[in-house]
Amino acid sequence: MKLLVTGVAGFIGHAIAQILCQRGDDVVGIDNLNDYYAVSLKQARLQQLEAFENFRFVRMDIADSAKLEGLFKQDRFDRVLNMAAQAGVRYSLENPRAYIDSNLVGFANLLECCRHHDIEHLVYASSSSVYGANQRMPFSTADNVDHPVSLYAATKKANELMAHSYSHLYRTPTTGLRFFTVYGPWGRPDMSPILFADAILQGKPIQVFNQGRHQRDFTYIDDIVAGVIGCLDRIPAGNPEWSGMNPDPASSNAPWQIYNIGRGEPIELLHYIELMEQALGKTTSKELLPAQPGDVEATCADIDTLVTDTGYNPKISIQQGLQRFAEWYMDYYAKKYI
Repeated sequence: MKLLVTGVAGFIGHAIAQILCQRGDDVVGIDNLNDYYAVSLKQARLQQLEAFENFRFVRMDIADSAKLEGLFKQDRFDRVLNMAAQAGVRYSLENPRAYIDSNLVGFANLLECCRHHDIEHLVYASSSSVYGANQRMPFSTADNVDHPVSLYAATKKANELMAHSYSHLYRTPTTGLRFFTVYGPWGRPDMSPILFADAILQGKPIQVFNQGRHQRDFTYIDDIVAGVIGCLDRIPAGNPEWSGMNPDPASSNAPWQIYNIGRGEPIELLHYIELMEQALGKTTSKELLPAQPGDVEATCADIDTLVTDTGYNPKISIQQGLQRFAEWYMDYYAKKYI
């Protein structure tokens, strides 16, 4: 297939594009290479991808509708994976406009291009943050998600609703994936694994919010990628049993579907830090702080539907995943500790 991967220089987009290239798909990747975090890390990811003959990179912002339309006209994609977004819950408190431009305007541009160019399937990144104030565990796609507690979460919920309208009106098949705390090699430096690893190896105190009581469904990147590609290969056709009298929030009579992708095993943050210390062979002190605005106390994914529909089977334990992360981290950031 000929595939478009947006946000291809990002953590998840880069990992997905690698596997797609390895299996023989033709992949065009786009990214705006913004400076939300070190552009050098994004360029290093791209350097890995550019080793594939069936990969091409185009620097582009999905918020630029004219350029995006031109790319769709030129390349005639079969399917699209949208991993482009302004990420981060806390940053949405500082720069809300960035989330509007990328997560709403950019996503609307993609929907229009998919509609007008007969794209077989649009798979896009949503987030476990959409569960917001919901406290029932594990988080199920059957749960109400109308109470986001950050603008980032609100934009991801909006993406799901926007996609449904296009699936309903134009029969454009779309699948939204609610990711649960992805970690692993090549991760974002604003995420907890690198922040914790930096502090541990430099002997600095780790700031642990909510007194360390946060629980997260940490999911290794390889398991996430396997789930995404399983969904890419399964085009939703609509749920024939769906009823407006008793509506299922995760499916529709339109070709639209929502899945959770996680491991289904939440881990308390303090225990996660202990396992990180073991993987790195060093310990440090912890500074226990209050919860931050926009944070949710716990996340845990109900993945039963994804398992049933695609055979999804997360295989990497937290110990294995952190060991692989630590080995990559020590290699990539080696000069910091020489």
